[in-house]
Amino acid sequence: MKKIFIVALIFTVFLTACDKNKDYLVVIHTEFGDMKAILYDETPLHKKNFINLVKEGKYDSTQWHRVIKDFMIQGGDIYAKDDTREPEAARIPAEIVDGFQHTKGALAAARQGDQVNPQKMSSSSQFYIVDGRTFSEAELTTDQMKLNQSISSMLQNPEYDSLKQLFMDLQQKGDYQAMNDLALDCKDYVESSLGVNLDKEVDPRLVETYTKIAGAPHLDGEYTVFGRVVEGMDIIDKIADLKTNRERPVEPSYMTMELEMVPKKEITKKYGYEYPESE
Repeated sequence: MKKIFIVALIFTVFLTACDKNKDYLVVIHTEFGDMKAILYDETPLHKKNFINLVKEGKYDSTQWHRVIKDFMIQGGDIYAKDDTREPEAARIPAEIVDGFQHTKGALAAARQGDQVNPQKMSSSSQFYIVDGRTFSEAELTTDQMKLNQSISSMLQNPEYDSLKQLFMDLQQKGDYQAMNDLALDCKDYVESSLGVNLDKEVDPRLVETYTKIAGAPHLDGEYTVFGRVVEGMDIIDKIADLKTNRERPVEPSYMTMELEMVPKKEITKKYGYEYPESE
């Protein structure tokens, strides 16, 4: 009997050691095909919570309920299935890690705004995947809120009625990118006319990243990025192309999820994620 116990103990220790050398890949099934995502060890609370929800089947038959092309696709409202609201007590403390950027494919936790959630706590279930776009250096290095406020102030003067009409025409067309480009074209003139400085300090690494890779840089440091899509990036585009009404797909689009156990060495080799050293 004693020998059987010892053998069982050794086998358990062996299995535990094997498990430590493996990690989960999350497989997200959609009507357009599958995405696979890795979850970061550096965000343990979010990783554990997400894995548990997948294991329990909570995400199955939930919808992509918020879709904004060139920005992000959002889903995971597990409470909508039961027509209930997410309890505030279920929120997860922020785990915002420097260097985890909102480039295309980033998997991050949705949350309530700062006005009601100054600690930037994450939703216990809702997540988004970045679609994004590339940005010009001018966009990234300009305080665009201050620029827009300055232009709005200038447009109160009848002297700028022709410029005001240009903005109004673009707004009626819903061409907000063209409005943004027009505002940037006016930057030097606004600075000289109003005597303001509209530049902002930006980490050169951020400029290097987002001028070459699609993303949503304004979300960096504001939301917890806890993983990344590593296969099926084209699926993000297909979901982002869904026809929407007020950011919600006109025709419901559903997901299911499952987990695959994969050796960590394989994840590092195939997807480039370096696991942090164990303490």
